[in-house]
Amino acid sequence: MNTGALPVTARTATQTVTVTTPGHRYDILIGAGLLADAAAWMGLPRAAQAVVVSNPTVQALHGAALLAAIAPHYGEVSTVLLPDGEQHKDWTSLERVFDHLLARGCDRRTVLFALGGGVVGDMTGFAAATYMRGVPFVQVPTTLLAQVDSSVGGKTAINHPRGKNMIGAFHQPVRVVCDLATLATLPDRELRAGLAEVIKYGPIADAAFLDWIEAHLDALLARDAAALAQAVRRSCEIKAAVVGADEREAGLRAILNFGHTFGHAIEAGLGYGQWLHGEAVACGMVMAARLSVALGLVSADFAERLRALVQRAGLPVVAPDLGGAARWLELMRIDKKAEGGEIRFVVIEAPGRAALRPAPDALVARVIEDSRRA
Repeated sequence: MNTGALPVTARTATQTVTVTTPGHRYDILIGAGLLADAAAWMGLPRAAQAVVVSNPTVQALHGAALLAAIAPHYGEVSTVLLPDGEQHKDWTSLERVFDHLLARGCDRRTVLFALGGGVVGDMTGFAAATYMRGVPFVQVPTTLLAQVDSSVGGKTAINHPRGKNMIGAFHQPVRVVCDLATLATLPDRELRAGLAEVIKYGPIADAAFLDWIEAHLDALLARDAAALAQAVRRSCEIKAAVVGADEREAGLRAILNFGHTFGHAIEAGLGYGQWLHGEAVACGMVMAARLSVALGLVSADFAERLRALVQRAGLPVVAPDLGGAARWLELMRIDKKAEGGEIRFVVIEAPGRAALRPAPDALVARVIEDSRRA
């Protein structure tokens, strides 16, 4: 670890990654101290009103800084707070946002700011996509998982008891502001969960990045500023490239869901909030790697390499008991990648290259049972 690096709370140079899709172009700003950097908020849409959507924990930590930064640009800035946790990513919480917007007479120029992790970001984006058929929004992610994944690409959704993220819309933000200083207040469990989405990018798109993660994992766990900046930047570069090529997940973008088919089954099967999203994805990646081996695509050594890395990150590698393989398969059929009831999995064809493929139920069941033991 580079023990001489700046603490994550210190101001660092801003890096920019640009996302370009057929209908949108926006920047991801990455650096420590961006909440207090006036330049981070220049050039955004102006309106009579702006609304910050957050949760009580994040609002108490970072709300004042964001309000101070954006207040000069809007006539009125208000805040709506949502309950914290994946189990509250539902219609009831979403209606709080709509109630707030309607009560204040917000028009279609009103700008929403999502201050929080993936739950806040997804719900704010969905509200922005649907309020008056679409208003602009800005992502201000405060968790590692949100900075490297959920804040980028315009996927917005809420959960349904029968499936995760099944009700939503594509709606791109106008900017993403990743202030690395917010990671200093992130609980260790949340940091580790975010590392699952960082690790994901290596097997699916960049074998050299996987090497880098293995070499710098201790630094990432210690919140080394330089390591975190590199991890966030490279993750965003990979996601920006994939989203730019396939905004609405017609093909290539599905590779970003490596580990998610198994992971979403874990979340729905255990009950939302029992495992963090990143924890479920981490275990799901180990299972998907084993499926890749069972399909004859990669070596058992590669699957073991990934399992060891996930375990080093302090993330789960043993699948939970959801009630047998039949229950797993039932949950996984309620998946956006499924077609005609056939489950399609993101598998690794070679280190750094992923594909979407079906697999026989019997083979998947064997992988599930094997993953329950170790």
